[in-house]
Amino acid sequence: MNMIELITKKRDGLKLDYDDFNFISKGAADGSIPDYQLTSWLMASFLNGMDDKETSYLTRAMALSGKRLDLRNIKKMKVDKHSTGGVGDGISLALAPIVASCGVCVPMMSGRGLGHTGGTLDKLESIRNFEVRLGYSNILRQLKAIDVCMFGQTSELAPADKKLYALRDASATVESIPLIVSSILSKKYAEGINALVIDVKFGSGAFMKDYRKAKELAVALVKTAKLLGISSVAVMSNMNLPLGRAVGNGIEMEQAIRILNGENISDDFEDLLYLLSGYMICLGKKAKSIDEAMDKARDAVRTKKALNKLREIIKWQKGDLRVCENPSVFIKKSRLVSYAKATADGYISDMDARTVGLSTIALGVGRTKAEDSVDYGAGIWLSKKYGDLVKKGDIIATVYGSDINRLNECIKIFETSIKISQSRPPKLKLIGDIVR
Repeated sequence: MNMIELITKKRDGLKLDYDDFNFISKGAADGSIPDYQLTSWLMASFLNGMDDKETSYLTRAMALSGKRLDLRNIKKMKVDKHSTGGVGDGISLALAPIVASCGVCVPMMSGRGLGHTGGTLDKLESIRNFEVRLGYSNILRQLKAIDVCMFGQTSELAPADKKLYALRDASATVESIPLIVSSILSKKYAEGINALVIDVKFGSGAFMKDYRKAKELAVALVKTAKLLGISSVAVMSNMNLPLGRAVGNGIEMEQAIRILNGENISDDFEDLLYLLSGYMICLGKKAKSIDEAMDKARDAVRTKKALNKLREIIKWQKGDLRVCENPSVFIKKSRLVSYAKATADGYISDMDARTVGLSTIALGVGRTKAEDSVDYGAGIWLSKKYGDLVKKGDIIATVYGSDINRLNECIKIFETSIKISQSRPPKLKLIGDIVR
């Protein structure tokens, strides 16, 4: 077997088998296949596609290109959640402790922010000394002890994905649904999970903006997960507007902790949080119905069980425990503060999520390249949201930054996301569909 044969096969629209994908994945992981050949194969796959079976073969081969977490000694159901990314989407920060406190094992491998969408790891690292770069043995030990670990992709887990992901970005093959599915699910399969809840976003702030394409992705993810032996549910959620009130790293971590302390901050955020938590609890066999599971999730917050679980996570991962009691003090905000204000009386009839996300890149919250650093203290707090009545001069958003020029640029971009109308806008549906 050689790579030229496999490129030719895919170029000519023929199907590859598991051994073919295993050869490609091993070669991508160990560097034995040069980048130009991998890129040629990616383009052939982009143009000619893959069927469900091929996608599952590629996913499994990519996962097995490195180590797989061996969680067989943990008898509980192992359930993770994945989001395709959005603006203000800090759901995982509150969700992982909620679900783990309800008796489900949650191995949560997350990523960093890129472009206008935030990353869970950057938000966790806004907690002083919090460690996300954990070795294989540390992850296993923590999961056995407290049922939850929030960590970054290690060099041992799905190394083929790291290589192919970087090449897709450089070769204009990012949008291929089979390649997206295999990238997402190879990491999840490598975690050794039994079940997965997937939050597939649609709308302006989403990776897949078009609803029909997002639905196609959701269906492909659920189908492929099933072929891999992973039970899954995909929740399609609206990302035309920012989720919650916080957009940034530390500021989203602060919002999550305040919610776990019992504060009601933003209905859209909490509705999605409890729905996703509920499906994880159901798949974890700790509830018989979604309604019962959501009640358990809310009860975990009300009784502070979820907050206590967050304390355990922070303690195990060497972070500053004081954030649990007073997040606004112990998660530092950037020193400069400015405001975006309403330019007229009326109702906020748009707050375009993508534009809000782009404004935070200008602020230093996100990255345009993977190697960029981020400003953990920079961010936006939304005092007003879509549908709210405002008067001219009312504060819509408070903006925190470390550089005056970046702060001003952020506000300039943010203000273009806002439309104010004289009539109340229609309520937007948060959940588009549930794919099982």
